[in-house]
Amino acid sequence: MTRRTRIKVCGLTRAEDVVAAVEAGADACGFIFAASPRQVTPEQAVALASLVPPPVARVGVFVDADPAFVAKAVAAAGLSAVQFCGSETPDECVNAPVPAIKVLHVGTEFGCSDAEPYRGHASAVLLDTYDPQRAGGTSQTFAWQEIGELPGWAPFFVAGGLSPDNVGLAVRTMHPFGVDVSSGVEDAPGIKNHDSLRAFCTAVTAADQEVER
Repeated sequence: MTRRTRIKVCGLTRAEDVVAAVEAGADACGFIFAASPRQVTPEQAVALASLVPPPVARVGVFVDADPAFVAKAVAAAGLSAVQFCGSETPDECVNAPVPAIKVLHVGTEFGCSDAEPYRGHASAVLLDTYDPQRAGGTSQTFAWQEIGELPGWAPFFVAGGLSPDNVGLAVRTMHPFGVDVSSGVEDAPGIKNHDSLRAFCTAVTAADQEVER
């Protein structure tokens, strides 16, 4: 199989869940430094990130954080990338200490052209469902079929309400570079269900095989 959608498991808060995500087939583990039910302290992030073996990526999630705080977290936890979920500018993305994934929130007026300002500045783009109250973790999907073909100038991830039950459809519909899951594999915020983690990764692989056929 030549096609492989990358899998990012986000909102990890427990050591056993990090291990389970890696064993299930995650390509990236995400740790949330912003206000969230899944927020971890810098000290917790260091301990959790130490359990992530190469080549699995360690991603720190931030919302309009002070650049000095971001840089300190990157250095302490050995982060491979940062994910910016707020109003960070293209310049803030390109000046991040490690590659930056810029989150764009998809509402009724969204079009892929909205990502254009980040061309050449963000290393990847993540599409998540718009919620006026939250920068992420909405547990809601957006209308994948209305987005159209994703631009090819950067890797695009899809997030928002993904679960083992619907991620296959998302992969078959959008053909993203990667998918991002958090609440869809949880028993409670920050508490991952290991069976769901495995089922999610299995569903992604099955969808890849179907798309390739």
